[in-house]
Amino acid sequence: PPAVPPPPGPPTRGSLSLHRAYLRSPLGLLRLGQLALGAAFWVTVAAHKYEGAAHFALFAAVLVWLLTLALFGLSLLGRWALVPWLGSRWLLTNLVHDLALGVGLYAAATGIMGYKAEQRSYCNLPGYSQRCLYGAYLSASICGGITACLYLFSGLYCLSRRCRDERDII
Repeated sequence: PPAVPPPPGPPTRGSLSLHRAYLRSPLGLLRLGQLALGAAFWVTVAAHKYEGAAHFALFAAVLVWLLTLALFGLSLLGRWALVPWLGSRWLLTNLVHDLALGVGLYAAATGIMGYKAEQRSYCNLPGYSQRCLYGAYLSASICGGITACLYLFSGLYCLSRRCRDERDII
């Protein structure tokens, strides 16, 4: 009997390389800022004693930070097409992530940490000898506010691209 050639294997994927145009784009730069300030927010909260609503603030910050890290990684490698259903709508995915999750959850977390800082403002007085969390909570709320603004800017950037009928993130 004649030899039958083996069936072709799965298509090989190209080697991984950085999508440098994304890294230099406004969205790529905003993502780097979001990751840096988001990490500063949740590390500041997690490094100090926290209770009550600060648990939600920490959860929200870590959740959004991890999702942003995933979006950044997939975009940087140019592999968003590997994400089922969302890959074909990558600009819309980034838009919803930035405006709904990023702005919404960071604004809530910032409000919580600002309220907690206000509750502890009494311990910022000279001569107060007990451990004071005012500085940590205030720092976290400032980082959270700036991060929420960065998400708003990146969301508006994606929205402007979407309104111009562009389908790509850069």
